[in-house]
Amino acid sequence: MATQISETKSSTQLVISWEPLPDDFYLEDEPVENTGQPILAGALGESLEISGFIQPQMLIASNFGLCATLNGQFIVKAPDWVYVPRVNQVLANRKSYTPNLEGDIPTVVMEFLSDTEGGEYSVKRTYPPGKWFFYEQVLQVPIYIIFEPDGGLVEFYQLENGRYELQQPDENGRHWINFMGLFLGTWQGTKEARTGYWLRWWDEAGNLLLWAVEQIEQERQRAEQERQQKERLIAYLQSQGIDPNNLPID
Repeated sequence: MATQISETKSSTQLVISWEPLPDDFYLEDEPVENTGQPILAGALGESLEISGFIQPQMLIASNFGLCATLNGQFIVKAPDWVYVPRVNQVLANRKSYTPNLEGDIPTVVMEFLSDTEGGEYSVKRTYPPGKWFFYEQVLQVPIYIIFEPDGGLVEFYQLENGRYELQQPDENGRHWINFMGLFLGTWQGTKEARTGYWLRWWDEAGNLLLWAVEQIEQERQRAEQERQQKERLIAYLQSQGIDPNNLPID
C-alpha cells in the first residue's frame, strides 16, 4: 500500500516501499556493544522529558528498529537513538517503526561507537545497505550523528542535496538542530557511576537542559541559600534588640 520510489544506486535498481512488517516477521534484537550505550541514550531522553519538550505524538527511542522494504526485502536497522517528530498513532509497546506508513521520517538518528564496531557506520553509499546508506539513501534522515564516547568526538552530518555533509560546531562546540529548536553538544562529568563524555542539550538561550539529579541539587542549593539568608536576617534583628519572633504586624 505504500508509495514506491525507484532510484539507481551503483548500477542496482532499488525499489523502496513502506509496508507493515508481517505478523510472523522475526525482529532480531541487535546486541548492545557496551553497557554505556543505554545510559547515554537514556540521559538524552531524560533531560528532554524533564524540560517538557517531549509530546505524546513524538517517538523517541533507543536501539529501536526502523523498517523499509527494498526490492521486496524487509530491511531493519536499529540506531542507538532516534527522534521522530510525529507518529500517526501513539502506541505504548511499539517494537518497530516504518516511516511514511506510520508517521514522519526520523529527523535525527544517532550512533554511539564502541571499540568493537564493525563497519556499519562507514561512509559506504552502495548496496547492500549499511546504516549510512539506509539513513541517507533510503530513509533520507535529515541529521545523522555519530558519537565516540571515549574521546568525546562528535560527527554531525546534515543531508544536503541527497548526501550527508559534515557540519562544523559553533564557537561553543555545539550544533544547532533547527527541527528541535535545541543545541546538541558534549559535556564531561559523572552520571550513574559513569564518568566521561556525554551528549547534552542546550536551549536557544544557551541554558543546559538538566537531568533529574541536577535539578534536585539545584533545588537543594536554593533551599540552603534561603536558609542562610534567613539566619543572617535573624542575627541582624537580634543585634538590633529586635525579637524576630515578635515582629509588629501592619
